Amino acid sequence: MSPGIIARVVRLIGAGGVALAVLLTGWAWLSSRMPDTYSVTELHARAQVHAHEPVPTHSVTDFVADKATDADVRVELVARTNGNRLTFNGTSPGPTIRARQGDLVEVVLHNQDVPDGATVHWHGVDVPNAMDGVAGVTQDAVHPGESFTYRFVAEQVGTFWYHSHQISHQQVIRGLLGVFVIEPAGATMPDAVALLHTYPGESRSLNGALGEVRQDARPGEPVRVRVVNTDNSPTVVWVAEGPYRLLAIDGTDVVEPTEVSGRKVTLTAGARVDLEVRVPQSGATRVQAPGVSLVLGPPGAAAPQSPAPAEFLDPLSYGTPAPLGFDPTDPDLEYEYRIGRRPGFLGGRPGYWWTINGKMGRNVPAFMVDQGDIVVVRLSNRSGEVHPMHLHGHHYVVLERNGVAATGSPWWVDSLNVENGDDFVIAFVADNPGIWMDHCHNLPHAREGLMTHLMYNGVDTAFLLGRRSGNEPE
Repeated sequence: MSPGIIARVVRLIGAGGVALAVLLTGWAWLSSRMPDTYSVTELHARAQVHAHEPVPTHSVTDFVADKATDADVRVELVARTNGNRLTFNGTSPGPTIRARQGDLVEVVLHNQDVPDGATVHWHGVDVPNAMDGVAGVTQDAVHPGESFTYRFVAEQVGTFWYHSHQISHQQVIRGLLGVFVIEPAGATMPDAVALLHTYPGESRSLNGALGEVRQDARPGEPVRVRVVNTDNSPTVVWVAEGPYRLLAIDGTDVVEPTEVSGRKVTLTAGARVDLEVRVPQSGATRVQAPGVSLVLGPPGAAAPQSPAPAEFLDPLSYGTPAPLGFDPTDPDLEYEYRIGRRPGFLGGRPGYWWTINGKMGRNVPAFMVDQGDIVVVRLSNRSGEVHPMHLHGHHYVVLERNGVAATGSPWWVDSLNVENGDDFVIAFVADNPGIWMDHCHNLPHAREGLMTHLMYNGVDTAFLLGRRSGNEPE
């Protein structure tokens, strides 16, 4: 073959390669684009795994609390715009909502003027699916001039929070959030709320205030400090120069918590911890997080400060073992949930996106279950960054972290800090039918693809997502 013919063949191959690359890029771009409107069930239809036999179809709206009974606790929340902030009832954080275990709670959301709409998601509360507050999945966003009523029984006891799940990566950081406390039916110790939040362009705040916040408490009195991390990244809390007990994690009590000192506790994004601290007989005590602190004691009493301890309190071995109520060694389903990252197109946009099991966007798997299934998930992170993983409607127990089995009190969470390189084995019972988000609570990460759903077989939704739907949960 002559040199001229060889050169012509090379040019043709080169041109064909470029054309093929352009064609593949165009196909990847086109296939990543979402329809103007679509159902979340259609989104995952090509990627469902472990689907069981068909069962009678239910709608997410079938899963509601008693509609006829009068509410024990009734609250009205008005979502408003206040400059760059968004508020509930004119403040951010919004009002702390309190209920007793067993109360029927009714919260009416009114949207005064938040232009993109709003919802209320009850973070960590295993509400009936219709009350989960996820725009486009369990309801439509509540647009200006509209209202929506949430009704559910406060069956859990613990510290929770609420926030909008419409354009959540913007609306939460701008202020549509508040604390929700469910107390036991009997008497309990005095408590203090410590909500950590960083508004755009500002330093971290505690209950909306900068620096030091004080609450009166009597000498010798134990106080339950309910710490809530509403930011997108993990943080730590500690007690300055004094012992404390870690009473609860994500609304679940620790079994036989012991006193510790000189250790800090990690709170991932969305997580809560309850600390028992005791006011000294003279002076005051201080609960600290980076940049803020809560002082408990008589008015004007001095409280020591301390830098963050070097050691962590590890929930994997803290407290006393106790029965889980189910057997995770004989699960009905086992899933892999591998978090990664790669370049590609997401919703028609080029970028470097998060992946779940190597897939992005509409190809991310939905995890299918039947009611009553015992589910074990092997959760790993090789993405290069930490991710606070949050499952709606359920709590799961940590069985193992990085090859080390749990030996302390059952470590139940709804928001789990998954560092780069971590491998967790977690388990839960599928006991709350519906369609539930399962996503990173670094909310920009959820918008960038780190989001899927836990779907119960036979459950459908009539609500739609997409640019023209008016619903955008992430």
